[in-house]
Amino acid sequence: MFASRLALVVAALLLAAPALGGEMTPEHARRFVVGKLFSYTCFEGTTGAGRVLPDGSVVGTIQFQGAGPVRRAALPAGTLQVKGEKVCATVKGLPFQPCFNLEQTSDKSFRGSISGFGFAYCDFVHQGRGRAQFARSVSRHHNKPVALRSSITE
Repeated sequence: MFASRLALVVAALLLAAPALGGEMTPEHARRFVVGKLFSYTCFEGTTGAGRVLPDGSVVGTIQFQGAGPVRRAALPAGTLQVKGEKVCATVKGLPFQPCFNLEQTSDKSFRGSISGFGFAYCDFVHQGRGRAQFARSVSRHHNKPVALRSSITE
């Protein structure tokens, strides 16, 4: 359960991303990511697509370790938040509040990793703003949504 929640949080990095080829500031990440559709692939094989909304919530799909059903996923408002110069997540059930290193890798992509755990990363690629494209992706899979409850501490 911990690994799946952690993977979903890393996927939630869609909130943030800095200058091409460098560490992004939270403000640069917000401009680069919020409201846009990204597909992602994580180090352990988890894949999906999603978007971060301005309130720090995340909606999308996830397929754990690249196998099994593709599930709809949602993290509530305030899950992603700026703490100093980092973007962090608050997810009930995680024994710590992960913060992320965000590096823009091209004009359409970025890599997000958990601070202190550089091996735990996801690569994100912009898929366009098309809501219809995202809706088709989600509607292809009639599985029960994955919803994680979050408590927010500021």
